[in-house]
Amino acid sequence: MTHRTVRDVMTTDVRTVYTGSPAKVVAEQLDEGRVSALPVVDDELRVVGVVSEADLLHKITYQDDDHDEWARFLRRHRADRAKAEGASAGSLMSAPAVTIRPGASVVEAARRMERHHVKRLPVVDDTGELIGIVSRRDLVRVFARSDAEIRSEVEAEVFDRVLLLEPGTATAWVANGVVTLRGELARRTDVRIAVDLTRRVDGVVGVDDRLGYRVDDAANRGTDVPRGIFY
Repeated sequence: MTHRTVRDVMTTDVRTVYTGSPAKVVAEQLDEGRVSALPVVDDELRVVGVVSEADLLHKITYQDDDHDEWARFLRRHRADRAKAEGASAGSLMSAPAVTIRPGASVVEAARRMERHHVKRLPVVDDTGELIGIVSRRDLVRVFARSDAEIRSEVEAEVFDRVLLLEPGTATAWVANGVVTLRGELARRTDVRIAVDLTRRVDGVVGVDDRLGYRVDDAANRGTDVPRGIFY
């Protein structure tokens, strides 16, 4: 199955700051845009880092910390203090930025966010130039697809294009993202394929497998095909 790409869900109207942008400008852009982080770009609009509300908060955290001697001896606090003393986006930002290409799937975007513990990814072209941004919220919208859209894709992609089923052989009923598959297919392995591919359709929350089959071809391979609801 072909998942939607980052290009399909990303935001193209992106607020940015330059490496030399003053901290006050960073704060203004975060506030006006109602966002929690901004890509930092160089003069060629290439992404070099990301500056967030948390980076600016260091300036408040260490504002009255002159007499806290313990903080001076902890590496973590030294790094945070350095950011607190930063006066520009370049000195406040986290770098290098974790980015993604527009052709990557939403699955890869989600994995990258989880792997790097970030909430958004700047989207860059082959030269590293910023062309958009994708957030966790953008990815969550995939699950907001209507039941009708999901059903249409299951029928067109799984039943028609992959399994080449005759009309009426199988049906897909969708309620709140859960797809119920009914019908009788030729082989048990066809059932497994139908269930597995349906699970990969964007927006599917679960699959209730109620498909039957005429020939148990999986038995000869020693394959135990699970049935029921898949999540």
